[in-house]
Amino acid sequence: MQHSVKYTILFAAAVCVACAILVSTSAVSLADLQDANALLDKRKNVLLAAGLIEEGQRVTAADVEKLFENVKAVAVDLESGELAADVNVETYDQQKAKMDPATSYEAPPNPSVIKRLPNSAVVYHVLGAQGQIEMIVLPIEGYGLWGTLYGFLALDVDTTTVRGLTYYQHKETPGLGGEVDNPRWKGLWPGRIAFDENGEVAIQVIKGQAGPPSSDPHHVDGLGGATITSRGVTNMLRFWLGENGFATYLEKFRQGRQVS
Repeated sequence: MQHSVKYTILFAAAVCVACAILVSTSAVSLADLQDANALLDKRKNVLLAAGLIEEGQRVTAADVEKLFENVKAVAVDLESGELAADVNVETYDQQKAKMDPATSYEAPPNPSVIKRLPNSAVVYHVLGAQGQIEMIVLPIEGYGLWGTLYGFLALDVDTTTVRGLTYYQHKETPGLGGEVDNPRWKGLWPGRIAFDENGEVAIQVIKGQAGPPSSDPHHVDGLGGATITSRGVTNMLRFWLGENGFATYLEKFRQGRQVS
């Protein structure tokens, strides 16, 4: 049975409209679930960086929620280093904020290719049994070889001893730069020292093998065959621990002026 050209066009259009409605409805209905999963993944990576869960450990959403009861998210004004009391950390989207001229500013030229900075960044305080801050987890990002790497750096309450590093999103080549996900490499970070005796950022990923933290505190093994990614990790740590990142906040924290 042959159909007219008009019938065929109308039928195809109807199918397209129906499919579009189906896809749109699915996207809207799943949006809340996607947001919840994104928040869960972010919290899990904060816990990984802090060493509160181990690589490969199977944890449920309830486990993450329970562990996160000992983590307090605070918004920090990057320029002043003060807590940004007007920012709701539960709903604040740092990546969206840095794209809006009203809530961000242009970053100075830097090797990490960071173009804009949000006015405020969310920092995580890991609390002890008595409610005291035992660790600080900082969000970090910067360009590697193929794109931006996003992760978290955990520092001891002394603000200089590294407790952990993890990346949750990147475009690096598997087996090369993608080794930033390798538990063995991430296991080299705890105990390293971020700053030298003059307060300058000293932590860096070197070419080749570094010594243990006790004798070579500022260096971490390079990623084999991934010199540019290794350099990218160093660049982003220097940026976020430096004056354009969290340096002012960390200094105020050391002085006891930023503990809530």
